[in-house]
Amino acid sequence: MESAPSPTAAVILLHGLGANGHDFAGLVPELDLKGCRAIRFVFPHAPSIPVTVNGGYSMPAWYDITGTDLVSDQDAAGIQNSELAVLALIAHEMQRGIASEHIVLAGFSQGAAMALHTALRLPFALGGIMALSGYLPLADRLHIERSNANAVTPLFMAHGKHDTVVIPQRGEETRDALLALGHPVQWHSYETEHNVIPEEVEDMAAFLRQVLPAKA
Repeated sequence: MESAPSPTAAVILLHGLGANGHDFAGLVPELDLKGCRAIRFVFPHAPSIPVTVNGGYSMPAWYDITGTDLVSDQDAAGIQNSELAVLALIAHEMQRGIASEHIVLAGFSQGAAMALHTALRLPFALGGIMALSGYLPLADRLHIERSNANAVTPLFMAHGKHDTVVIPQRGEETRDALLALGHPVQWHSYETEHNVIPEEVEDMAAFLRQVLPAKA
């Protein structure tokens, strides 16, 4: 999906657990992208795998989740496998002529976790990072595996104050850890649950206008 012909920027948006790449396609027409570069929106699909917290039922997931607190006994192998898949998506856009600094890696919930995990380890700079209703997985490894390439990349985080799926504490812990490392986190919280609301869409569009401005 493209916001205008001949895109010179890309937004890769990773869906949440149990959803698919079509989940956020309807978001694009709602974004006010006036003043942005022409953007290609990429909505990949996670593979279907058994998810422990859902009784082993197979569903689209970037990695397994074993407990509702999200941080105990994390599926490191699954996260790392999906990291490789996300890296391939970024590489594909670069092969199509999109400079890395004009790529925004974004995600919702488990997709946001993958966006954060992957972006903070990249050896090259992105245009921006967006994490919606998410958290940083494998946070205890970040200080070892982190790259400085995106140390100053604008980072948009959004969270519902009444989220019971990824509790606000998970997002706030991630925000505080990234701020402590010097990342320029733009934090937004909303009077909502585990979803995206119109006010958040407006803030996302403003972020995209900031990080992917049209050429002067």
